[in-house]
Amino acid sequence: MKKLLVFGLVLLFNLSTIAQVSPEEVEYIQSIFGMEKRAAVKEMMTLSSNSDGFWKLYDEYEVERKDLGKERISLLEKYANNYDNMSNENVDQLIRESMDLSTKTDKLINKYYKKIKNEAGSVPAAQFYQLEHYLLSEIRASILGEMELIESVRQ
Repeated sequence: MKKLLVFGLVLLFNLSTIAQVSPEEVEYIQSIFGMEKRAAVKEMMTLSSNSDGFWKLYDEYEVERKDLGKERISLLEKYANNYDNMSNENVDQLIRESMDLSTKTDKLINKYYKKIKNEAGSVPAAQFYQLEHYLLSEIRASILGEMELIESVRQ
């Protein structure tokens, strides 16, 4: 799990410090992170021998999570590209978009918790929930730790 976390944080740290990331680079980084994450989830989860239903749902979840990840990267790019020239309206818009993205992410995890619970049981669903929130918290903390605090805005 630590290997996955370190790998993911390094990738996301690099994304948060680059103003422009091509869609191909984002896709590549997400695919590598997704493979490492899947291996860690497989290692950490307590699944029955018949785990096909869980993995089908997990794969569906990952597709939706990656779409939200692209939105997060786009928001980071917008922040980085406009940091020196933001108005009060720009700051407010970025924060509202960030809050909306956080809400979407939480709703996605909750949606798949319920689906996994119905398919694989309460324990795998709870483990999924815990792992996703743990990784999300670590990634968010890493990104926020690298971002400069907004100090002033253009009037």
